[in-house]
Amino acid sequence: MYPSMKRGMRVKKNYLIDMDGVLVTGKTPLPGAVEFIDRLLACKVKFLILTNNPLYTQRDLEHRLNTIGLNVPAERIFTSAIATARFLQSQKPNGKAFVIGESGLTQALHDVGYVQTDLSPDYVVLGEVTNYNFELITKAVRLINDGAMFIATNPDSTGPLEAGIVPATGALAALIQKATGREPFFVGKPNPLMMRSALRYLGVHSEDTVMIGDRMDTDIVAGVMSGLETILVLSGVSTREDVERFPYRPTQILNSVGEIKIAC
Repeated sequence: MYPSMKRGMRVKKNYLIDMDGVLVTGKTPLPGAVEFIDRLLACKVKFLILTNNPLYTQRDLEHRLNTIGLNVPAERIFTSAIATARFLQSQKPNGKAFVIGESGLTQALHDVGYVQTDLSPDYVVLGEVTNYNFELITKAVRLINDGAMFIATNPDSTGPLEAGIVPATGALAALIQKATGREPFFVGKPNPLMMRSALRYLGVHSEDTVMIGDRMDTDIVAGVMSGLETILVLSGVSTREDVERFPYRPTQILNSVGEIKIAC
């Protein structure tokens, strides 16, 4: 038992919460997830659902979660697409980008004033897609070779669906990297940049915030590198045995979010 498990997390007021494997699996809420979200809302606790999935807009995800009983407001959802857009706006305000991605990414870039074009873009921005288009990939390769900087929303090589895993952003990024010799800059977890962006969005400090996740190699390491306390839940990818393989440790290990005590 880790020392802080004895005292619990009751004094903490803010939470960054991974989605897949923590709150949902596919289209099904995990045990205790609905009650946990309801408790956060009832106690007016600040929180963000933090996901590396760049496919959907905040409102899309709000709808998807609401339909399965998770009452999460759109403004309480923060994706790697939003983090990517905010990063680009901080680096080159009102720039130009050639984008491979779905509405979650294109909308986020539109919201920060980015022009999306294949004419001399400043960046090639890669997110997850539902259909791989060889023509778009070829164009991205040529633009990067011509000097555009290569940005990707997240490094995940696969993503979960109810039918099984699917190739994700990291897999497509590897293809483009191989063809160009240029490594992308990944904004999403485990890059602490996404965590800091989420903290600023929520208006809270790392010392008063907890990261809840199901993966040691993304959620927990991102929390550790950002100075957050961390909770590993065993409802997703990582197991209790997996923890021993890593040089860092979560603050707590719990079976599910249903075991987290929220103090009003």
